[in-house]
Amino acid sequence: MLIGVPKEIKPLEKRVGLTPGGAELLIRNGHKVIVQTQAGVGSGFPDEKYVAIGAEIVGTAADVYGKADMIVKVKEPIAPEYPLIREGQVLFTYFHFAASQELTEAMVKSGAVCIAYETVQRADGSLPLLIPMSEVAGRMAPQEGAKYLEHPMGGRGVLLGGVPGVKPANVMVLGGGVVGTNAAKIAAGFGARVTIFDNNLYRLRYLDDVMPKNCVTQMSTPANIREAIVEADLVIGGVLIVGAKAPKLVTRDMLSTMKPGAVIVDVSVDQGGCVETCKPTTHDDPTYVVDGVVHYGVANMPGAVPYTSTLGLTGATLPYAVELANKGWKQAVIENRELALGMNVVDGKIVYQAVAEAFDMEYTPLVHVMN
Repeated sequence: MLIGVPKEIKPLEKRVGLTPGGAELLIRNGHKVIVQTQAGVGSGFPDEKYVAIGAEIVGTAADVYGKADMIVKVKEPIAPEYPLIREGQVLFTYFHFAASQELTEAMVKSGAVCIAYETVQRADGSLPLLIPMSEVAGRMAPQEGAKYLEHPMGGRGVLLGGVPGVKPANVMVLGGGVVGTNAAKIAAGFGARVTIFDNNLYRLRYLDDVMPKNCVTQMSTPANIREAIVEADLVIGGVLIVGAKAPKLVTRDMLSTMKPGAVIVDVSVDQGGCVETCKPTTHDDPTYVVDGVVHYGVANMPGAVPYTSTLGLTGATLPYAVELANKGWKQAVIENRELALGMNVVDGKIVYQAVAEAFDMEYTPLVHVMN
C-alpha cells in the first residue's frame, strides 16, 4: 500500500501524522511512504530523516493525495484539502465530525473512507488514539489558564498557587476523564484549590482516592456547577461523549455570575464545547471575552508542543496504521472491533450513529457498506 503524509495546514499546526520511525516500520512491512516536503520540520523531523529510512519526499499536498491509497494525518481536513480527497481513499486522522456539518458533508461527498482516531475504542471503553492528545491538552489547560489569568493577558491577576498569606485560585474542572484528570493533576501541582465535576460517582470515588488533598470531587449537576462557578477563577472543560457533541454544562446566564477576568479553557471545543459561549480559536488568536470572562478555545492545543505530541500520537496510532496497510481497511475492520468503531464515513454514507444524529442526517450501519 502507498501511504501518504501531507503537511498540516491548520493555523500554527506543526504536528505531523507519522514520525520517521513510524514510516520506517511501514516500509519494513512492505509498504511505500510518501511525505510532503517540510511536513515534519515543525515537530523536529526534517525531510532528510524520512529519506534516510526510505520514504519519498514529494512537493505538494496534491502529490500526496493524488498518489496515496491511505492518508495518515493529525487534524481533520479543511476546505483547501476537500477537493484533493478521492473516492475510496482511506483517511486515518482526527475528524471530530459532530462539531462540523461542513466537514461531514464534504467527506460524504468525497466518497472516502474516513477512520476517526477519536472513536477507535477498546473493549473497556477507553479511546487509545484520543488518550495521548487528551493527556497533552489536559496538562496544557492549567498552563494556559494560568497565563491568561495574568492581568496583562486580560485576566484577574491571580496566581494559581497563591503565596503565603494569600489564598490560591479556585479551579473548576468539568469532566473526570483523561483531560480532566490530567488538568486537575497539574492545577493541583501548581497549588490551586481544585474541584473536579463528573456525573459518575464511581469515577469520583477513584479520583478522591488518588488526587492530592487540595483536589476535591463533586457530582456534576446544573445546580452544583451554577453554585461553584461564582467562586471560580479558572474553569477547564474536559467533557467527552464519544463521537457526539459535548453537552453544554456552562450556559450563557452563568457567565454573569462569574468574577470579572476569570478564565475558561474549553478543551472539549473540538467536539462542540461544553461551554455555551465557547467557539474554536487558533494559537495565533487564542482568546476573546464574553461578559468580562476570558475564553480560550484553541481546538488543537497539542499543536503548540508538536515534538511531544507527534511522538505521543504516533506511538498510539502506528499499530493501527500498520494493520490497515497490511490487511486493507475492510479486512482490518472485520478482524479488529476497535478499528470498526473508528469508522465514521464510508463511500458517501455516515456509519457512526452519533455523527448522523448530530446533524439529523441518514445513518447507515457499517455492515451495509462492507460488501
